[in-house]
Amino acid sequence: MILLSRFTPGLRLPTYFAAGLLPTRFSTFALYFLAASMIWTPALVGATAVFGEGLLRTLFSHRNQTIAAFSVVFGMLVLAARLLRPILSRAGRRRLIGFLKRKVRWEFWPVWAVYLPLLPYLLYLALRHRSLTLFTAANPGMPSGGFVGESKSRILCHLSRAEGAVAEYDVIPAELDAGLRLQAAHEFMLASGLDFPIVLKPDVGERGSGVAVIRSGDELQAYLRTASVDTIIQRYVAGLEFGVFYFRYPGEAHGRICSITEKRFPVVVGNGLNTLRELILDDPRAVCMAATYEKLSKRPLDEVPPPGESVPLVELGSHCRGAIFLDGSHLATPALQDAIDRISQAHPGFLFGRYDVRAPSTEEFRQGRFTVLELNGVSAEATHVYDPSVSLREAYRVMFSLWRTAFEIGARNRELGVQPATLGELITLVRGREAKPSPSHPCRNLPPVQDDQSRSAKEHRHCKSKELAVVTHRRHGDAEFRQVAENRYADCPE
Repeated sequence: MILLSRFTPGLRLPTYFAAGLLPTRFSTFALYFLAASMIWTPALVGATAVFGEGLLRTLFSHRNQTIAAFSVVFGMLVLAARLLRPILSRAGRRRLIGFLKRKVRWEFWPVWAVYLPLLPYLLYLALRHRSLTLFTAANPGMPSGGFVGESKSRILCHLSRAEGAVAEYDVIPAELDAGLRLQAAHEFMLASGLDFPIVLKPDVGERGSGVAVIRSGDELQAYLRTASVDTIIQRYVAGLEFGVFYFRYPGEAHGRICSITEKRFPVVVGNGLNTLRELILDDPRAVCMAATYEKLSKRPLDEVPPPGESVPLVELGSHCRGAIFLDGSHLATPALQDAIDRISQAHPGFLFGRYDVRAPSTEEFRQGRFTVLELNGVSAEATHVYDPSVSLREAYRVMFSLWRTAFEIGARNRELGVQPATLGELITLVRGREAKPSPSHPCRNLPPVQDDQSRSAKEHRHCKSKELAVVTHRRHGDAEFRQVAENRYADCPE
């Protein structure tokens, strides 16, 4: 405000008067006053000496020009005041620092800015292999190779063939009314022996969009009331989260892990003095995504956490929603490789993509004991490149390598008779990914029956689900899943 008062007519007296009324330190006031004077005085005197006479002659030679000139000057002063006002507060200055950090640290760049330099190389690969969309043949078992529009539940269904690999889940069709959607969720939780928290997410989605950890019945009802697409309900898996990128060339008995990401959930620690908002802005990394953390916070931002309390800022392993990604290549072990290989080969036609998994500990993960949350196809990233210590050059080296591999796998699959998606089909998928519900299917992953009571609950839900299946499965054209549906509900009364 002291700086601004030097450049705004009529603001000096109120500023000086307010400084006297408020407990403003004299040294602080004098420092800003001196800085403003050192900017204002030379600028004013210098501008007057250089432009003064000619400017005055021009301004006052015509009345209309004089009015216009003063209007422009006034507008510029108002604009300057509005631009400078936010940085006059400490919070404003911290937000400015966060803004500048996001511009110079590539991990925070928007997706289009990161991938724009890849386009010439992708065009080269397309020309070399004589197909713009050859990469969609990398995963014949996924629509468009998992580039866009793939059903997460269908992928989980295939992975469920590997015993104990996937967190229990179900699909709640969007075509049901809100009451039936809520009923289906409660039935799944009852049959699976689950309590809150649970996870809800769109069956078709990307980059963590729409994923939520639900901790109460009110949150469950609120989410399902507004759901416009098929929704996956899944057991919440506690523990550490990792990303594992895997690929295998057609005909090979075993694949390889080329990227491991440790996902950290940032926290701020209370000191009994600062609000949650202030703690976020004071953190050297959290300030870069302050707006995201503030939007996602379930606690009041003006609350003052007690001293020593750790306040988690995110609970999902998505970089664009604030999780920290670190290079976990040192965690690779033969046991982990074998576990990923076993699960991958349970999914027909999967050769290239990234798993998101959780494990109780790092050692459990290294031993191959983890739970799969989801699997992403050909559009997946080797997310370890978002480690702050990874240079932009190294990140592009990894991206170039993976896209080259995707085209090579697609080329080999094409030789085996797999046809990549056409450009028109791909454009249609991209345009329609948010416009319609995903195709659902009857491949539901229920927990194993262990006693008569749980068997009874499962059978009750099994036949109750037939009502939902009538809505869900009739629009599914896949012969394999249609046969599964007929077998699954054959024992239920009409």
